[in-house]
Amino acid sequence: MLKQKIFSLVFLLSFASVVSAQTPQELKSYLPTVTGWTISPEFEVFGRDNLYVRINGAAPLFLENNFQEMTSMVYTKGDDYITIQAYRHAAPVDAFGMYASERSSEMTFYRIGGEAQGDNMGLYSFAGCIYLKMQANNESEEIGKTLREIAKGLIAKIDPNAVYPGLFRYFPVEYKQDHSEAYTTSNYIGHEFLKGVYTCNYKIGEAEGQLFAIDAKSKEEAQGILKKYFEFAKQPFDVREGLSFVIKDKYNGDIPCVWDRQYILGIFYEKGEDSSGYDFGDILEQLIKNIE
Repeated sequence: MLKQKIFSLVFLLSFASVVSAQTPQELKSYLPTVTGWTISPEFEVFGRDNLYVRINGAAPLFLENNFQEMTSMVYTKGDDYITIQAYRHAAPVDAFGMYASERSSEMTFYRIGGEAQGDNMGLYSFAGCIYLKMQANNESEEIGKTLREIAKGLIAKIDPNAVYPGLFRYFPVEYKQDHSEAYTTSNYIGHEFLKGVYTCNYKIGEAEGQLFAIDAKSKEEAQGILKKYFEFAKQPFDVREGLSFVIKDKYNGDIPCVWDRQYILGIFYEKGEDSSGYDFGDILEQLIKNIE
């Protein structure tokens, strides 16, 4: 428990400066000077009530990830332009969650911010409470380099120490699929009561599974979530902390779980495989050991 309290204190201190997010004016002032490119003096700001005006059908997912405000800024060079959209979310984990939800395996990954992905026409990253989306009107190697230069300069001002949310450090490395970390604010696997869920995909041979962890913040809250899940599954609530159990989810198959203090840890098989035939239980046990 002492280790956990120390980690929680360090985690809170490390994010204290970035949780009080930057204003649109500050973000505009953070834009780095790039040779040959001009920063437009105007910028636009969109809130929760009018984000749909700019991104239309994509707005609901942003709102679900606790979106607060988006600042749109532009670089120009002759007929070329680069649009910078800085989406401010309520907390760093929400910005990461939005980034992860739009991650694409077709792009190249870069060590910019907590992580970045892009090509020679666009770049996407996260840092602090900001999810950063950058898009050019043309594609070229020069523009790709410019995108990365802008992102590095901007993120250095937003949060130079941006990383994945802290809970991911406990997820086992073996069998983990690269760049599969994600965060779901609510409605994980279709259940409204499964909120704030950290996930990572694993593959053993041809078998695939998703490890998940919920930090309910307290033992009592974790117990409350599990009671709702057992009520949904129409199973008697006979769970002891520290012991494994299986929830018979009629929509998602068997869900092996463990309740450990404020944490609910488990495995979801997207294709509905029977967990008894695979070794994902060992991965779950390793997560439990890592998090203690």
